[in-house]
Amino acid sequence: RVYLDLSGVIPTAQEARTFLDDPAPDKRARLIDTLLTAPGYALHMARVFDVMLLERRVPAGGTAVDVPLPAWRDYLSEAFAENRPWDVMTRELLGGDGSDSDRGAAVRFYLTRDVNAHQLTRDVGRLFLGIDLQCAQCHDDPRFKDYRQEDYFGLYAFLERSKLFPVKPKGALLGELAVGTTKFTSVFTAKSGETYPRLPGGALLADPQLEKDREYRVKPGPKERGIPVYSRRVALSEHLPRKETPGFTRNLANRLWALMLGRGIIQPLDLSHAGNPPSHPELLAELEAWLAAHHHDIRGLLREITLSRTYQRSSELPDGSPPPPDAFAVAPLRGLTAEQF
Repeated sequence: RVYLDLSGVIPTAQEARTFLDDPAPDKRARLIDTLLTAPGYALHMARVFDVMLLERRVPAGGTAVDVPLPAWRDYLSEAFAENRPWDVMTRELLGGDGSDSDRGAAVRFYLTRDVNAHQLTRDVGRLFLGIDLQCAQCHDDPRFKDYRQEDYFGLYAFLERSKLFPVKPKGALLGELAVGTTKFTSVFTAKSGETYPRLPGGALLADPQLEKDREYRVKPGPKERGIPVYSRRVALSEHLPRKETPGFTRNLANRLWALMLGRGIIQPLDLSHAGNPPSHPELLAELEAWLAAHHHDIRGLLREITLSRTYQRSSELPDGSPPPPDAFAVAPLRGLTAEQF
């Protein structure tokens, strides 16, 4: 099981025999440390996070305008091989425009969504904060009091100025406008509003005052992508991935737990709200605190989880046992991923 979870493959017969024949009491910990530092770990996590971040999407135009999959996978593999912290990766995914020679492939997060600001708003909320604000695009969500239209458009305001700038023959970069207001109207109440960028639960982030006609480093044109002096998208990449941002660290903790245990402490993973509390709030708080104290160390938290008694429980109950009262009383049976097949 730990081989599948940390390297994506089953052990060889010899590896299994060596482990089973080892009498040392620390053999589990040594095996976990070996797997977490082996090349297979980085490759496997690249596949896992590829699916998590892109959800097997392709751009509306097929693959004509996108980052090649090998370059994207290499970016993820290198990040996990060096154990790049999640807050650093998030800054690269949300703040890059594709022009960085080393980490430009991170722009595939935007390109796969055709730089569609509404799609990006929903997915940034879901994947990085654990909140699905889709219904709040048109009105306050009638199901969940926590999801408000002003939250949706506060996040949307960070992204609506970003534009797709194709680069021949098949590539693309991101451009951005320096101006543009974010307005919205509720279809329920007809009440209108206007907002600056704002993270859900956070304060408004006003644009800085810029000298007139000097809002751009490169002014947008038919053959020029706009590069503003102040980028709202970069501001998002700086303000979202912080332990102070409500939901950012907790979402990572919940998703890593779900990756290893088959079920999130908050389930579904992207419906964190007051009406859907964690099944084990103290556990989730502990995992969140660990990540905050250890700089969003993914490899480190996976080690803590795999060493836990919860992870090492069997999926089978002893004969005659009553049904388990606890969501994690046994290890859930999980199917293999498409890549593992």
